[in-house]
Amino acid sequence: MEEVPQDCPGTSSAQAGKGASCQGCPNQRLCASGAGAAPDPAIEEIKEKMRTVKHKILVLSGKGGVGKSTFSAHLAHGLAEDESKQVALLDIDICGPSIPKMMGLEGEQVHQSGSGWSPVYVEENLGVMSVGFLLGSLDDAVIWRGPKKNGMIKQFLRDVDWGEIDYLIVDTPPGTSDEHLSIVQYLSAAHIDGAVIITTPQEVSLQDVRKEINFCHKVKLPIIGVVENMSGFICPKCKNESQIFPPTTGGAEVMCQDLKVPLLGKVPLDPQIGKSCDKGQSFLTEVPDSPATLAYRNIIQRIQDFCDIHSSKEEKLISC
Repeated sequence: MEEVPQDCPGTSSAQAGKGASCQGCPNQRLCASGAGAAPDPAIEEIKEKMRTVKHKILVLSGKGGVGKSTFSAHLAHGLAEDESKQVALLDIDICGPSIPKMMGLEGEQVHQSGSGWSPVYVEENLGVMSVGFLLGSLDDAVIWRGPKKNGMIKQFLRDVDWGEIDYLIVDTPPGTSDEHLSIVQYLSAAHIDGAVIITTPQEVSLQDVRKEINFCHKVKLPIIGVVENMSGFICPKCKNESQIFPPTTGGAEVMCQDLKVPLLGKVPLDPQIGKSCDKGQSFLTEVPDSPATLAYRNIIQRIQDFCDIHSSKEEKLISC
């Protein structure tokens, strides 16, 4: 999967879709729609569709295997514990859709109604949409180039009957490529609250997370903060902590200080997290006393606080 080149002008630049580095990029037309070319009509259609969605949160990671989808699933579970809130989880990891498995929805199918595709529901207030629901077999490979991925993401945003939603969480694949550019562009007129970026403590992960942060700056995507996953292991018996993935360069904490982005928290390793995901259950309710559960809940509260502040600022701008 191609990454955004270093000299990418960014989606909001006057050179978006026109610069030399844009040639051959599958998102060239999409980026150009914000730089003087005829805008993609889907952007306004999606804006209208998203009027019923209060908060939109992207979950990103520079590196694969850092627990991004696991975090997305538990963020959705945690927010949905408040039965007065309606939560939706959109999986745009087109080639590796793991959200159906983690949410206990494997084998479910999407149903069509007069108002569009209906999400698959975990609870009455927690709906999920994923390309995984559209596959004939769990082992089917999705072998698509950029334009077809873009079309699928457009369809998820425009044609799914989301209804009245308090939180839309978008789980993305690793990197800074087609899916990321598409989701940012298609939601550009609908206002994204921000991105939560997932990493692990070791430098090999942080290197790619720095690129992800750079991507967010280039496309003017607000950063809610960084979550450090697999941050040590606390023995359930002796309570001593071991560093399974040593933070040789200071981990996410030092990186966040250097780049001036918030560190939302650190989630320690707990083998039960993986077991809960494989069973399609919420780790937060399965193991409520785990240090990892406490860390998740603190991070989720910080994300809610950020969204509340973001809403207040938008309301003031509208009233002005």
